Amino acid sequence: MLTCHFYAQEKPNIIVILTDDMGYGDISAFNSEYMKTPNVDRIAEEGTKFTQYYTAAPICSPSRVSMLTGMYPANWNFTTFLNDRKSNLEAEQANYLNTEAPSMASIFKEAGYATGHFGKWHMGGGRDVQNAPGFKNYGFDEHVSTYESPDPDPLITATDWIWSPQDSIKRWDRTRYFVDKTLAFLKKNKGKKPSFINLWPDDMHTPWVPEVQERYTGKFPMNPQEEKAFTMVLEEYDRQMGRLLDGLKEMGIEDNTIIIFTSDNGPLPSFRGSRAAGLRGTKLSLYEGGIRMPFIIRWPGHVPAGKTNNNSVINSTDLLPSLAAMADVELPPNYKGDGEDIHKAFLGEEISRDGDMFWEYGRNPYAFNFPKGKDKSPNLAIRSGKWKLLVDYHQNDVELYDMEEDKFETTNVAKDHKDIVKDLKSKLVTWRMYMPTLTPDRMNPK
Repeated sequence: MLTCHFYAQEKPNIIVILTDDMGYGDISAFNSEYMKTPNVDRIAEEGTKFTQYYTAAPICSPSRVSMLTGMYPANWNFTTFLNDRKSNLEAEQANYLNTEAPSMASIFKEAGYATGHFGKWHMGGGRDVQNAPGFKNYGFDEHVSTYESPDPDPLITATDWIWSPQDSIKRWDRTRYFVDKTLAFLKKNKGKKPSFINLWPDDMHTPWVPEVQERYTGKFPMNPQEEKAFTMVLEEYDRQMGRLLDGLKEMGIEDNTIIIFTSDNGPLPSFRGSRAAGLRGTKLSLYEGGIRMPFIIRWPGHVPAGKTNNNSVINSTDLLPSLAAMADVELPPNYKGDGEDIHKAFLGEEISRDGDMFWEYGRNPYAFNFPKGKDKSPNLAIRSGKWKLLVDYHQNDVELYDMEEDKFETTNVAKDHKDIVKDLKSKLVTWRMYMPTLTPDRMNPK
């Protein structure tokens, strides 16, 4: 294990790269038989990858809330992706994140960091939600964001939609644009303040629009099922991750920059399950393919290089307390998150998770009817030690899996472990009962 002496040093820069809809198997460091991503693999070679990292939701908006706040998204009435007001009401969720929610950016800003958000937001704004709070309300000094935000960048939102052929920054250049903004922000603050940055591109979300259209046969922008277009966009995405790494080195700050690389939720479409490396489920599912994500952390001299941690079970809610500990940033005295400080695992120690992890996806029949078939999961899940239990709220369709022996969730062993089922189901249903329900003041919070 490496010895870490960062408390006496300058605080590290932090870049949280949250890829959109990237599956567990989309990068070769996790699934060498499917894709080739040499630049993302560089992050793994110079850092540690974790094979049991979970996002707190199988879809974008709530998963992002979990990372920013360190809390389960249902605490803030996030249940699925934010849509228009009518759809949000039907889904029993708020129109935007309450500004009273804790924010990782605010906490790091209070500790002296310059804070930037470059990329997708999707926690308020867009469609007919015109009163969503701006980025400064969540602690960000600078931002560049997409249509699904309170302040979309006009260069990437020529029309009132997620993307358009009329955008000044073309669809295939958006990740490059966000990387450029990230490097410029780091350069501006170098030697003045450490930087905390959300680099949250909207790749690898559809539509996949490669730069050279004639290299594939689909319709423009493309058929979202077309694997070749996906492959080409992933190649460009990986290239931009290389530009980021090279930029850090050119500025001389690579050794004092923590990089987190992960995804918000599972892939869709998954192409025969290959994008999830054979894990059951996709985006919108509480099976592993929807919530188990690739995760890499890199910090030269502190995080072990080239290591794979197969044992530590971590959650997106853990990032706030863990990164705060690594940067010697104090959490507010009244902060009560759902995550655990697992920074010792990031630094190379073997640790065991203290508590259980909980999920909800499917608050009611509205808008929660996908995916279909074997990938559609019950709407509640808990992971406790090696056990994972799924069940529909107020139902008894229990599924129990031994994640040490059956990470592909092929064999439901609920009938063989009745005491474990009883205990975990009780914990899970109790957790769900105490999640807040939607009220007018929570629909449009202050």
